[in-house]
Amino acid sequence: MQEQIKNTNTLEELQALYTATFGKNGTMTAKLKNMKNLDNDARAELNRENTVLRELFKSRQAEIENSVMMAALASQRMDATLAPLPENRGTLHPLTQALSDVSVILESFGYEMWTGPEVEDDWHNFTALNTPEYHPARDMQDTFFLENGNVMRTQTSAIQIRSMDARGAPIKMFGIGATYRKEMDATHSPMFHQIEGLYIDTNITMSDLIADVHEFLKRFFNMDNIELRVRPSYFPFTEPSIEIDMKWRGNKWMEIMGAGMVHPNVLRNCNIDPEQYQGFAFGFGWDRLAMLKYGLNDIRQFYDGDIRWLRATGF
Repeated sequence: MQEQIKNTNTLEELQALYTATFGKNGTMTAKLKNMKNLDNDARAELNRENTVLRELFKSRQAEIENSVMMAALASQRMDATLAPLPENRGTLHPLTQALSDVSVILESFGYEMWTGPEVEDDWHNFTALNTPEYHPARDMQDTFFLENGNVMRTQTSAIQIRSMDARGAPIKMFGIGATYRKEMDATHSPMFHQIEGLYIDTNITMSDLIADVHEFLKRFFNMDNIELRVRPSYFPFTEPSIEIDMKWRGNKWMEIMGAGMVHPNVLRNCNIDPEQYQGFAFGFGWDRLAMLKYGLNDIRQFYDGDIRWLRATGF
């Protein structure tokens, strides 16, 4: 029987032999049924034979299956000269890439990244930023108010307040995150992203602000000849306040960001002595910078779910 098992060449032959041995009318089945009539030595010998045969069948089955697989592999030829299939590899969304670029540049200037909650209380979003309840500047922002009195953060300036509360002065930081306003058009979205920079120390001037902004824009847009225009403006948390424009594509001026020297009241609200410290703050939407960098005309294109943003060819 052992030789018969070893000489089988196909799984069909092996299955037929197994049935003839261990099937309902098989030879080993008949012997096992008669085991009760055998003495102890004969029973032991029969059990040993039963075990050996079953292991031989199992082993021969594995050998035949392996032989079939190897034969199939040997018959398959691979042409190594064929060109590979296109690689389906993704890339970063342009907003994510823009944030990475901005963060790398600001951190190289010595600014430390901070984040904060998107649902803010009135103090951090308005009052500490020199915007009390009666202040008309509250009407400048279309705010999402919540039932408990909190708001969806209208500006990442709230992160500046939290950083000064935690760290005091001197401090050099930038805050990033989503902000929310009731705005929706080609250049505005009800949810957009802001980056706010803050530098508080002794002897900080407007010239330091302009120099940092100028160098930042040069690096972000990879342009050596950046031309800026500074205009007076108004923000309740800076005094004096300015808006900065950049000449873009010929003689067109494009508003880039708002900025100014931090208002003394804001410093006092954060327990910083304005007689000892002063500094500047600036803020911009990295969505809008990304629009300029990647040549888009509508900010809403960033959020329309176009799968092409994630393809390896990028943008």
